[in-house]
Amino acid sequence: MQDMLEKKIKLEICAPSVQSAIHADIAGADRIELCQNLLEGGTTPSFGAIRYCAQHLSLQTNVLIRPRTGDFCYNDAEFETIKNDVKVCKELGVHAVVVGFLHADLTIDIEKTKEIVQLAAPMEVTFHRAFDICADWRVALEQIIESGCTRILTSGTYPTAYEGIYVLKEIVAQAGDRIIILAGSGVNYTNAEEIVANSGVTEIHSSCTMPISTYNAHFSNEKYIDQSNYTHKESDLELIKKILSLQIHINP
Repeated sequence: MQDMLEKKIKLEICAPSVQSAIHADIAGADRIELCQNLLEGGTTPSFGAIRYCAQHLSLQTNVLIRPRTGDFCYNDAEFETIKNDVKVCKELGVHAVVVGFLHADLTIDIEKTKEIVQLAAPMEVTFHRAFDICADWRVALEQIIESGCTRILTSGTYPTAYEGIYVLKEIVAQAGDRIIILAGSGVNYTNAEEIVANSGVTEIHSSCTMPISTYNAHFSNEKYIDQSNYTHKESDLELIKKILSLQIHINP
């Protein structure tokens, strides 16, 4: 009992850039989910970014494998791309890949999921928030477990994990010790403790991003008036530290 009380929640940082990943490492996060194009839901990061994180950072590197934005129904060419990216991640020593496959009727594509789990081994496989739009999460949960995935990233079928707290609690209860439930979407230092306390999850996922621009002065040329094209979002070191400073423990 005492060991359980002393076990801290695991923090995964959704890192949309190498610098974001570096911040997560410095702050002391447990792992990253490396991606790019976070504002569009995230896509597969570059080979260079994956290689840098896998070779230079001390924390676990998980990599989002998503060849495009939009739905999670992939044609043969897209699935072949996914498989090649998974192979690259394995060669580079990545800890896990993050994927999600659905049919047009919003049921789990079990065949594709199983194929990736087998191809990825010994890497772990996380099934991402495609889970949250499934026709029936209870059925989907069992199918993902059957497919051999290690964890599910979910907001409890709601837009944010805070809104989905009580569905997350149901998901955790049904999952038991068969798969890890990772709570994500809108998780930050103001709500992380409440999400963990009321849902029973043992891991949380947060981007902790802030808008970044390296330009110090206002653009003087009118053709550059839209400065949004020259900013990006980056996981902020201090925001990550704020979550870690909460010292959230897993409920016994």
